[in-house]
Amino acid sequence: MEQLPIFLNLRGRTVVLVGEGEAADAKARLIVRAGGRIVPVWEAGATIAFVALADDAEARVAAEALRARGLLVNVVDRPDLCDFTTPAIVDRAPVTIAIGTGGASAGLAKAVRQRIEALLPARLGALASALYAARDAMKARWPAAADRRRAIDAALAQGGVLDPLAADAVDGVETWLASDTTLPSSRLETIVLTSPNPDDLTLRAARLLGEADHIFHPADAPVAILARARADAVRHAIDARPKTPPPGLSLWLDY
Repeated sequence: MEQLPIFLNLRGRTVVLVGEGEAADAKARLIVRAGGRIVPVWEAGATIAFVALADDAEARVAAEALRARGLLVNVVDRPDLCDFTTPAIVDRAPVTIAIGTGGASAGLAKAVRQRIEALLPARLGALASALYAARDAMKARWPAAADRRRAIDAALAQGGVLDPLAADAVDGVETWLASDTTLPSSRLETIVLTSPNPDDLTLRAARLLGEADHIFHPADAPVAILARARADAVRHAIDARPKTPPPGLSLWLDY
């Protein structure tokens, strides 16, 4: 990754915004949407800063002064002066999707956002809220965290009872919790790699990497492929396909 994507809670926090005009107004709207409090100069307790000045020299001086105060700074349209950049945003609160290009192309980020906007139903945020409200019920139904995650993954999978791309998915949460869903104790799938390039993965392979609990692989497995797996999936470097996989979904990466 070129940058670390994070979601910053600005509600009630102070944000410095230096500049005027359309670019500054756009940043101000973004800060207000996130619940931040805007000030035009450094103030104790400020979290981050935005600089929207047309003159290159003035923008650089302002950024350096704010950075010297310990703030992370975004300078509009000057990625080389930025500590962070602002992404294109798909808002289905509380679901938020951010598309960033590290400042390389705001137009590209916008184009990707528009494609994603068209895919996601308006009630996606309601589904997230319903799942949040059902946390205690899910823990009671599936006490083991691994079982709970597998149940959620199955429900949210394409075609599942809570498929996020289905407009009425939120209406099925209570029915899903009351159903007699049986989880498989263990499952082992093989992914045959044709190249070290993750772009060559099939859709099925990419989906399995995103769902797997355990990844079994040769020691020289491509790092770029392993990076496509869930961050919390357990990696096992071994010489051969496992005979007795652990509970959950396991993958064997083969050549």
